[in-house]
Amino acid sequence: MNAIELKNVTKYFKDGDDKIEALKETNFSVEKGEFVAIIGPSGSGKSTLLTIAGGLQSPSEGEVLVNGTSFSGKKEKARAKLRFEEIGFILQASNLVPFLTVKKQLQLVDKITKSKASKKGTELLEQLGVDTLVNKYPDELSGGERQRVAIVRALYNDPTIILADEPTASLDTDKAFEVVKILAKETKEKNKATIMVTHDLRLVKYCDKVYMMEDGQLTEKQVD
Repeated sequence: MNAIELKNVTKYFKDGDDKIEALKETNFSVEKGEFVAIIGPSGSGKSTLLTIAGGLQSPSEGEVLVNGTSFSGKKEKARAKLRFEEIGFILQASNLVPFLTVKKQLQLVDKITKSKASKKGTELLEQLGVDTLVNKYPDELSGGERQRVAIVRALYNDPTIILADEPTASLDTDKAFEVVKILAKETKEKNKATIMVTHDLRLVKYCDKVYMMEDGQLTEKQVD
């Protein structure tokens, strides 16, 4: 079953009398248990596709379905609920709440979902080497540490879909490979669907499919 599906999706912007196509007509789907990479130059439309897939922005045309449920026609509150329940976002900027410690970042998720604290958070913190930082605030962490905490927060709610935009950009080589291995493991063992935008071609060996984005056009590449 497709966890996420884009049907005839386009995105364009007006610049005076000109229409700029950020994303040309795209049909794209990711099944549960599938780890997909999207590569391509800066400004090619990779992040646009990812934010549309996650309902952070609407397409100009077409439809996005998450586990069979369409974002189209939903009010923002319903869209936000669908995003929070089904999707874990890992963005280039960690987007941590600046006035909350690492521990309280996860407690906030518990509060929003009305869930009890999960041992999954402890396991993820240990896996990503930030378990000793639970009482620190974001401004007390390095860029790499913030990103790893953001990854913990994204996976903590056990989303069915993971959307990762350059998740390893601020990490050293060892930590980058470690993060992608964790994403691959989560995808396979828990039957999630993962889309990772990356410039690091060394990481695509962990992916099932690789797509190239050029000038808003998405095409599948052969995985060696």
